Amino acid sequence: MYIYNVTINIEESAHDEWRTWIETQIAVVLDTGHFMSAKFTEVLIDEEMGGKTYSVQFTAKTKEDLNAYYQFDAARIQKSGVEKFGERMLSFRTELKIINEFFPTTSH
Repeated sequence: MYIYNVTINIEESAHDEWRTWIETQIAVVLDTGHFMSAKFTEVLIDEEMGGKTYSVQFTAKTKEDLNAYYQFDAARIQKSGVEKFGERMLSFRTELKIINEFFPTTSH
């Protein structure tokens, strides 16, 4: 499996509007059919440049699913954020390949 991670820093002035918008956008990405699930998290750091930082992690079953997202949907979806928030939002993307998952062998 693969994780498509989008890390976003949003300026305080746009934060509340962005929070509503991003949850809609997560649904838009999931509705493309290329991902199985998404996690929306706040990055717990004090950012030097200000604003708040978040991460959205989309899980894809195969590399082909991820590539199909890039080919057919990514540019259109990314463009909507740039048009709406411009320089008030800074984002970067990373891909992660899940090698193995580990779980506790005993419960506490």
